[in-house]
Amino acid sequence: MKKGLLLTGFVALGMTAQVLAQNPTQVKYGSTITAEDLEKHLTVIASDEMRGRDTGSEGQKKAAEYMIDFYKGLGLTGPVDGSFKQTFNLVSVSYDEVSLQVGKQKLERNKDFVFQGDADMAKKMKTELVFLGLASDENLAKVDVKEKLVGLWAVGERTQGLVDKVMDAGAAGIVIVTMEGQANFDRLAGRYARLSGSGRLGFDKETEQRPIFITSSDKMGELFGADVATLKEAAKSSPESIKSQKATFQVKKKKEMVETSNILAYLEGTDKKEEVLVISSHYDHVGVGSDGQIYNGADDDGSGTVSVMEIAEAFATAAKDGFKPRRSILFINVTGEEKGLLGSQYYAENPIFPIENTVNNINIDMVGRIDYEYQDAENKDYVYVIGSEMLSSQLKKINEYNNITYTNLILDYRYDAEDDPNRFYYRSDHYNFAKFGIPVIFFFNGVHDDYHQPTDTVDKIEFPLMTKRAQLIFHTAWDLANRDKRTPVDGTNTRTDR
Repeated sequence: MKKGLLLTGFVALGMTAQVLAQNPTQVKYGSTITAEDLEKHLTVIASDEMRGRDTGSEGQKKAAEYMIDFYKGLGLTGPVDGSFKQTFNLVSVSYDEVSLQVGKQKLERNKDFVFQGDADMAKKMKTELVFLGLASDENLAKVDVKEKLVGLWAVGERTQGLVDKVMDAGAAGIVIVTMEGQANFDRLAGRYARLSGSGRLGFDKETEQRPIFITSSDKMGELFGADVATLKEAAKSSPESIKSQKATFQVKKKKEMVETSNILAYLEGTDKKEEVLVISSHYDHVGVGSDGQIYNGADDDGSGTVSVMEIAEAFATAAKDGFKPRRSILFINVTGEEKGLLGSQYYAENPIFPIENTVNNINIDMVGRIDYEYQDAENKDYVYVIGSEMLSSQLKKINEYNNITYTNLILDYRYDAEDDPNRFYYRSDHYNFAKFGIPVIFFFNGVHDDYHQPTDTVDKIEFPLMTKRAQLIFHTAWDLANRDKRTPVDGTNTRTDR
């Protein structure tokens, strides 16, 4: 968007005096965010010593202590009864014994099928494997699924609603095809095999008897003695034409408690100190693979973590010099993002400061690299901005104003849509704040070949560009922390129930 087209919006926000004139105080403290300091911290956070910072691991705890020592040195306070840790328990759930036999064929886990869902069975269940195909009312009227293992053909469909429908109809379990082709399934099975040494982390809850086995289209055809084309056709309206098979299966579940912590550092404001601006990243990554390779997570999300640290230092330095923010600022490095946004969910549901007093969340998740879209571009000074007008009409304009005033990055909004097939708005920690009606901005550099790979290492970080991105976030945060009125919740999408 051209600068001139933005001015009307800025005037509406009360930015009438010397629009685009830099605040020398902001410039002074924003410039304390340097490529050298970002690299220094990231070299520690994403080092082999941290062992990939898997949630609850010793490596993650080492990273937490490094951050706490840093925040203490800045003179920030620990808001959790004097502590910088918001500690809570998760449960590691593993299914060490999972067996599935159809007819005389004993299927091999993470080769012929992968296990999903939940179950804990004292003994093996003998039943029939019946073919339902699509989970339509018409098909359910033709096939008796009660107490049966049900073959479900869900290629190209969103599976959660289909699974719920079949389980609600009384099925004992499901064998599901979600993608066609053996090669696609083999990639999925390989990923499950690599993660087989670690349990699924989550909040403790009662076991649901919902055994779900995912297999390939080729294997489904083999189980029913039919070719894939026949199954695809029968799935639509004639599932009863596919002969049922005898089946036996069992799932045994094991649970272990895992302690982990969000790291919180607090800077109290002045006349509006009851209102809190939250600046967040996640500091966990995916740990060590079954082959011993360390997933350092330099970009994901070491880059966001050290950006939060440097932004905190800029605000803390300004405060020591007599320039405290009007609103309080909570710097939070959350745990468990890679396991399902667990740390941010825990904070949002157990806030240290009243959630209604949280004015905004600025979330930083992967800001150190250049993605596929920009790798060949002449101007690579960009950042993706997501969610800035979902809940507030003003937040996007405030960010744009600070960008054209201080950093002049390309603000790319291509992923800033409800119908974005990547669903990035729903996939990082800001979403747990948005669900409570808190206006959010998510800063992101996009996906690259090293995403969730052992090759996501410090040497590949674009530190000068990362510095500009962190400085933009600082300037926007400074504005939000010091403006007269908090941003209203009046945006283009005030629904938060997705």
